[in-house]
Amino acid sequence: MPVTQLDAKTALIVIDLQHGIVQLPLCHPVQPVIDQCVSLINAFRAKQQPVVLVNVDAAPAGRTDLGVGGKYSDEFAKLLPELNVQASDMLITKPNWGAFINTDLHQQLQAQGVTQVVVVGIATAIGVESTARQAFELGYHVTIAVDAITDLNIDTHHNSVQRIFPKLGETGTTAEVLQLLQA
Repeated sequence: MPVTQLDAKTALIVIDLQHGIVQLPLCHPVQPVIDQCVSLINAFRAKQQPVVLVNVDAAPAGRTDLGVGGKYSDEFAKLLPELNVQASDMLITKPNWGAFINTDLHQQLQAQGVTQVVVVGIATAIGVESTARQAFELGYHVTIAVDAITDLNIDTHHNSVQRIFPKLGETGTTAEVLQLLQA
C-alpha cells in the first residue's frame, strides 16, 4: 500500500545500522538496505527534519530459549560510517529491542513537535517492529519503508511486512517517502 502523507514534523528513525548487526546472516543483501536508509537520511537532513540514529549495545536480561543477553562489544555497537553522523542527529543507544523503552527518544521527539515517524533498518521483526509498535502505542503516525528493512529470517520479515505493519501504520517504498518529503 502506498504512503499517503507525511506530517509537517516527521522524524526518520534508523534502527541498528551498526557493525555487528550488518555482519549477521540477513535474508536480503544488506548494501541495498543501507543505501536506501542513507538516501532517506540525506533527504531528511536536507529538509531539516529530525534524524534519529539508533544502535543497540546490549540484549535484554530476561531468560530466553536462545540464552542471549548482556552487553555487546563497542565494535559491535558502532554505527556504520555510511550514516555520516551529524551534530543535528539524535543518537539513541538502546539496551533492548525497541528504541523508545529505557531511552529518552519519546521526550526528544515531543520536544521537537514530532507527530510522525518513518522507521527503517535492521532487523524487521525485532528492532524495527518493536520500535514501530512502541511509536504507534505512543500516538505517533507510523510509516515503514519496506525496501529499507531486512531481517534474519524471511518468514518473520514477511510476517511483519504483511501482517503487523499494516496494523501499525502505512507501508511503502523509499521512493514514495522521498516523493512526499520533497512535496
